[in-house]
Amino acid sequence: MKITVIGSGYVGLVSGVCFADFGHSVTCVDKDAAKIAALQSGIIPIYEPGLDQIVLANVEAGRLQFTTALANAVAEVDVIFIAVGTPARRGDGHADLTYVYDVAREIAPLITRFTVVVTKSTVPVGTGDEVERLIRSVNPEADVAVVSNPEFLREGAAIADFKHPDRVVVGLQDERARSVMAEVYRPLNLNSSPLLFTSRRSAELIKYGANAFLAMKITFINEMASLCEVAGGDVQEVARGMGLDRRIGEKFLNAGPGFGGSCFPKDTQALVQMGREHASPMRLVEATVDVNVARKGAMAKRVIAACGGSVAGRTIGVLGLTFKPETDDMRDAPSLDIIAGLEAAGAHVRAYDPKGMAAARPLLPNVTLVDTAYEVADGASAVVLVTEWNEFRALDLAQLKSRMSDGLLVDLRNVYREADVTKHGLGYLGLGKPRRLP
Repeated sequence: MKITVIGSGYVGLVSGVCFADFGHSVTCVDKDAAKIAALQSGIIPIYEPGLDQIVLANVEAGRLQFTTALANAVAEVDVIFIAVGTPARRGDGHADLTYVYDVAREIAPLITRFTVVVTKSTVPVGTGDEVERLIRSVNPEADVAVVSNPEFLREGAAIADFKHPDRVVVGLQDERARSVMAEVYRPLNLNSSPLLFTSRRSAELIKYGANAFLAMKITFINEMASLCEVAGGDVQEVARGMGLDRRIGEKFLNAGPGFGGSCFPKDTQALVQMGREHASPMRLVEATVDVNVARKGAMAKRVIAACGGSVAGRTIGVLGLTFKPETDDMRDAPSLDIIAGLEAAGAHVRAYDPKGMAAARPLLPNVTLVDTAYEVADGASAVVLVTEWNEFRALDLAQLKSRMSDGLLVDLRNVYREADVTKHGLGYLGLGKPRRLP
């Protein structure tokens, strides 16, 4: 099939590349001429494991191309995917649909035959209705079926998620789109991936519902971790005991410094706004948002307390800056709140991240960014493990200790066991562990 993907950011690029890898003919469009030029030269603007090889293979095979020329890309195609950004709108947290609606207006006069127009962007309920209205208002003769096909990609595992999804959700109002979308995803039949057809509005709500539920699960275990610390439990034991219940499951039950990234923060905020607009308040989601904001802010205070109540004039090392491993995404990363709190308390921060340094540099102008994990420890009173990259899981703790002024490891991901750390002369503070009485 001939497919055009408008928007070559994270979702659009991964989706377009994977569709090409399925065997479809794909054109990825973006207004950013520098980005398109880079892609045409084989330079990938984001870090996603394996993406560069798939781009190269499909460009060489002639199935994938990149362009800024929208008119040529839209003419005579079967499916147009809208995959532009929907950032949180300043002031109220609602999803900003400016780019989505701009695309709808721009493609409308270019449609010359029956075309399926798909919103791949994360959009609030009812957006598909407005996209269809806009297209028809610009071009009353446009023969289109507007579909919602939300993405469920995890950064760092996006290619595997696209090719081996738990489900593919397709929301439609026009039945003509059913066979077209079935053909788009036909290569997944071999994996027996469920293709779930719903109404368009249901599909839009499924995306937000899924992300909000996972965010609540993370926030719940973080609150359990806080309770464990004062009540004498161990959150890792609690999480395992909970997760073995098949109704609950073990995923997203790892205590941490709070969720971040491109999806959960903005999608929970957007769902809260949707509830308010429809006079159906999302109280659990509202609480999740509030607790997560407080959680990230409290992590710096935890480090300061562990350092005796003051970090003024002291050096603190930070391991990991991105919101999760295997990505260079710094959006709403907990490290930003933690470092801001430490700097406000007078600390000097040294930090390292395997892939996020370039993205972090403009966001953390006062932080000393170093080249290795061990350099963050130089002269540090404490080292804080914020993001659980694989290279941080088996550090030479003796070397870490030898480079520090004081020896404290604050493990905000519970990567290490206390006994394995303290035998090297380091103090240890994890999450959700019982606080020892004097």
